[in-house]
Amino acid sequence: METRYFENLDTKTSLLGFGAMRLPLDAEGNIDRGRAEAMMVHAYEQGVTYFDTAYPYHNGESEPFVGHVLKRYPRSRYLLATKLPQWLISTLADAKRIFSEQLARLEHSYIDFYLIHSIDKKAFVRMVDLGVVSYLEEEQKRGRIKHLGFSFHSIYEDFEYIATARKWDFCQIQYNYLDTEEQAGDKGYALCRRLGIPVIVMEPIKGGALANLPPDLSAKLEALDRGQTSASYALRWVADHDQVKVILSGMSTMEQLVENLKTFDAYTPLSETEQTTLAQIGSTMRQRVGNGCTGCKYCMPCPFGVDIPGNFSLWNKFRMFESYQVVKNQWENPKEQEKRPPSCTECGHCIPLCPQHINIPFDLQKAQTELAGAKR
Repeated sequence: METRYFENLDTKTSLLGFGAMRLPLDAEGNIDRGRAEAMMVHAYEQGVTYFDTAYPYHNGESEPFVGHVLKRYPRSRYLLATKLPQWLISTLADAKRIFSEQLARLEHSYIDFYLIHSIDKKAFVRMVDLGVVSYLEEEQKRGRIKHLGFSFHSIYEDFEYIATARKWDFCQIQYNYLDTEEQAGDKGYALCRRLGIPVIVMEPIKGGALANLPPDLSAKLEALDRGQTSASYALRWVADHDQVKVILSGMSTMEQLVENLKTFDAYTPLSETEQTTLAQIGSTMRQRVGNGCTGCKYCMPCPFGVDIPGNFSLWNKFRMFESYQVVKNQWENPKEQEKRPPSCTECGHCIPLCPQHINIPFDLQKAQTELAGAKR
């Protein structure tokens, strides 16, 4: 397993991190504990040492599940990461209560990597004003937080403000060869290098989109090396950035885990030709997709039952493949019609919840119009 070293923290970790946001589900939509546990155990046994969860993942199931599985191993052999849901914090007492709840959920006495979850400038200022940042610094002194950082989904200007506001142990950003100009992007990565802030990357495969390229684009990668998958190219692109210390992958199947382990067991940097090809593919895809939805589901549940990420996933897939046939069966599924865009009332409840800052009602209407037109 490829490893990286946090020089500022004197800590070594596996380059591949296990993200617990998209664990396999059972028929009722809950975590399939048998399959998910088998995946975590296999990851640990193959050298993965960084395990990431968060307070809201899987409707609160993820933290207790991850903590329970990890408890069987020596505490010094893995790194546990979770996040404070800043959008649920109205008072300092809220932060204290949730942090204590997280320790209890995880059944751990301390957290290695603790993040203020999905902050922009406004949220960060609010956390400072409420005394939350100072409180977390106190918990760090007490030893219940080892390293303090933040995760980020906003614009670069906000990232620069937050990154330079204090000395952070690390930060977590969305970064892949498609999103170089989105959110923190290339400029944010360069700033982290300059400031010496280690980077943890989420969405390296953009919610799976870069693992399922349309035929014309995947053919470009197959022409380079038929033995490499589209996902492996995306992961290697991120790994080539040496300020990146952990690459999180939210894996849903054992097959995805095994493929990612293979990539990092025998990691090799991209060649110049591979880099050029990925840049070309990224440019083409940016011109095709309808929006930048990653399927994170922060916007869910919709008060009116609309499957927001599901609709956007089908819309973007339709656009990338430029074919209605690839989404026809799913889009026309009679059991799913109440979840389609016409059920949207444009109430706006979802808009401030989206870390990608998508105008969700507008894009739902656009998706409906385009797919209805293609159906005719």
